Amino acid sequence: MIQSRRDFLQLLGLASTAGLILENTSSGAQRSVDSLYDFNSFGNVHLLHFTDCHAQLLPIYFREPSINLGYGAQFAQPPHLVGDELLKHYHFKPNSRQAYAFTHLNFQEAANLYGRVGGFAHLATLIKKIKSNRKDALVLDGGDTWQGSATALWTKGQDMVDACLALGVDVMTSHWEMTLGEGRVNEIISNDFKNKISFIAQNIHTRDFGDQVFEPYVIKVMNGVQVAIIGQAFPYTPIANPAYFTPNWTFGIEEANLQKTIDQVKLEGAKVVVLLSHNGMEVDLKIASRVSGLDAVLGGHTHDGVPHPIKVSNLGGTTLVTNAGSNGKFLGVLDFDVKFGRVVDFRYKLLPVFSDLIPPDSSMTELIQKVRAPFETQLNQTLAHTKEVLYRRGNFNGTFDQVILDALMKVKDSEIGFSPGFRWGTTLLGGQSITLEDVMNQTAITYPTTTVTPMSGESIKLILEDVADNLFNPDPYYQQGGDMVRVGGLNYSIDPAEKMGRRISDLRLKGELLSASKIYKVAGWGSISEEVHNKGGQPIWDLLVEYLKDVKEVPHVTPNLPQIKGVLNNPGFTK
Repeated sequence: MIQSRRDFLQLLGLASTAGLILENTSSGAQRSVDSLYDFNSFGNVHLLHFTDCHAQLLPIYFREPSINLGYGAQFAQPPHLVGDELLKHYHFKPNSRQAYAFTHLNFQEAANLYGRVGGFAHLATLIKKIKSNRKDALVLDGGDTWQGSATALWTKGQDMVDACLALGVDVMTSHWEMTLGEGRVNEIISNDFKNKISFIAQNIHTRDFGDQVFEPYVIKVMNGVQVAIIGQAFPYTPIANPAYFTPNWTFGIEEANLQKTIDQVKLEGAKVVVLLSHNGMEVDLKIASRVSGLDAVLGGHTHDGVPHPIKVSNLGGTTLVTNAGSNGKFLGVLDFDVKFGRVVDFRYKLLPVFSDLIPPDSSMTELIQKVRAPFETQLNQTLAHTKEVLYRRGNFNGTFDQVILDALMKVKDSEIGFSPGFRWGTTLLGGQSITLEDVMNQTAITYPTTTVTPMSGESIKLILEDVADNLFNPDPYYQQGGDMVRVGGLNYSIDPAEKMGRRISDLRLKGELLSASKIYKVAGWGSISEEVHNKGGQPIWDLLVEYLKDVKEVPHVTPNLPQIKGVLNNPGFTK
């Protein structure tokens, strides 16, 4: 336990000797001599950014992907670098704290050494420390905040609303928030957020007359500088999630409207213009190249921890594009120096939130304990144990995903299992107990019904082709969120570089080629069909509880991965 500020600073000093922080300046990257969290303020505009925390109030483990493929212009470019390739690109030392934070390498050993990450009480301490020498700094929440845990589901997001108010969030945009439904979203914004947090989205309109649903932007004055924050909610919410939750609203990228909004805030006197985005990294890179007037895009959705902003050229000059990871694991700090009405320089740090280095904030700790108190016994119920790391994040499958697939196929007595390619979900270390809370961290959604569906071989191939195009379409504007659907029982080959309809081949069940006309029994969950939702049925967490109590111990798990063609020299892939 950290007993004093001296202990805290001693730990920070130890962190600095590891060369943890890279500082980006307008002249390039250089190693900082500052300690991990002790660094000087710069300039006169300060933005603190977190995103995709997925309702994780407590410190967690989170394994970064070992497969994050990029093609075309994104080949060998961030964020499509994993493992050793990422270390080389950013000049990070193997087995260092930053190697642990940004890669999957030696994850069990590194996690045992460096501990958990995130936690709102630790994030609160860090934000207070950073703001102590940054007058008027804004805290920006990139969305995916009210969903992802048991307490968020059971309180309809109220636990996270209260935590964000206590954290001092100033502005936010959205994605998974919408799965609580239009009524609940409006209730929170009207009651809890009133005059406290600006909920912004330039790309959500009413379905009838096309009116703006939320404020498209907010302008704040910071140290005499007018700063505009424009909101960009996830453009494909009614496609990636059930449309019946938001029946009266339309979503989209709305590039032309974004340009009009940028022009408008400049007319109103904004000298700094930032897009708070939930587009995903590749969409942000494209949109930054096509609109002018943005100084930065603070992005989310794809959960990419990107240590340095990427500079994107456009007709108006240069836009910085970032993405700040997930699960409360990182805090981005962007400082602008504004002189003579324009940005002349910047500094950026993506700070890993190491829970063992940061003492928890006492008031936030008290709030979290109060929120969790009614549910603690239920959350801590031990269901089974695991011998190895259970994780989710990755383009095709993860070990926890495989556990879900195995459970689906066994409990539902099906030949094939499908599980959504969600990017959220925490990680368990080998030797840990699997609790109900761990299960909910993988499954806590408002449409959890499990299903068994008869599908033809032809339909199965079409589904895989459609999801693959969603992930690997060469035009980022057609990438609609999530990773590849996880598949159990079925083997197949994929060529991500191929065109739509030609990526998936050699589908086999128990070694036999799938017949296009034959009907197969497929178990799944998370259907976006309103009919399935209304019909009801066993929620995925109840199925997993049943399965895990039966197996008692999860043995060695090998994720069922497809045969990926043309991937051996891709720096977004490790074996």
